Amino acid sequence: MQMIYPWLQPLWLKWQDLSENDRVPGAMLCCASQGMGVNQLVERFSSTLVCTHSDAEPCGFCHSCSLVASGNHPDIHWIKPEKEGKAITVEQIRACNRKAVESSQLGGKRIIIITPAEAMNESASNALLKTLETPGRDCIFILLTHKKSRLLPTIVSRCQCWHLAEPDADVTYQWLKGQTEQPVDYCGIHLSKGVPLKALAFFSGGANQRFNDIQQELMDQLQASVPDFSVCWKLISEDTLLSLDWLATLLADVQKVHFGLKEKGRCERSDDMAELISYDIAYHHTNNLNQIHDQLVNYPGLNAELLVTNWLSELHEEICL
Repeated sequence: MQMIYPWLQPLWLKWQDLSENDRVPGAMLCCASQGMGVNQLVERFSSTLVCTHSDAEPCGFCHSCSLVASGNHPDIHWIKPEKEGKAITVEQIRACNRKAVESSQLGGKRIIIITPAEAMNESASNALLKTLETPGRDCIFILLTHKKSRLLPTIVSRCQCWHLAEPDADVTYQWLKGQTEQPVDYCGIHLSKGVPLKALAFFSGGANQRFNDIQQELMDQLQASVPDFSVCWKLISEDTLLSLDWLATLLADVQKVHFGLKEKGRCERSDDMAELISYDIAYHHTNNLNQIHDQLVNYPGLNAELLVTNWLSELHEEICL
């Protein structure tokens, strides 16, 4: 069986203890950032719960473990949006509610995993509430969420909640060195919000070079008397939302420079940019940038190039005043 990610180990030991002592609640809610690999943890836990030979971890040999390995266990149900970015519908939840009261196919526990739980629309959430109040015997709901605040409070209150925090940067750094032949650094971890799998994608996919190019081009144009942001936009447009996240992190680091805060992995050019950009300007334009990010997420038909280049131009104008 695949080794569990090191940052998942502490939570796995707690869940393992629940299983060994027959204290697994009927509804669990796990909150973790996207890119923490929490699905691996849930797969291990659900496999343990249906294993017929062990309560501590999947034995790997019994009939249930063989079915899990083939992806065909009849008592483990994953409820996901039918298409990425779409909602989990009330019809999907009603179907899983029926599974919650049916008998186990193999005579053991039934596991229903809903991910991401915040994708449930209002009707789906309300349909799940009654089942969470009175779960069927030997039926366990596991809800996974990246955004707990988007869940109904009544859903949250009916679950035992677990929070999986991002690991220490040193843990992520050591893990990354064993996962990729590309050079790794703390800045990439910082730009990935400390999330290990995001950081791995950052280094393995060459995003670190693109970020360095964005930093340099932005610095050059902010110092130009007549800037041309076309190259900057071209670099940003390769992955606009991710690039805007990077820029927001860079400006946040500029603000930290003004406060004299030291942080491992702070963006390399933040000290130079702090000489150009005051704290107030950095703060103001970070907020504006986050608003643009939200607009592009919620209204994907907007002209991203116009919004971003206007933002860049306004930043330049304020610096020059």
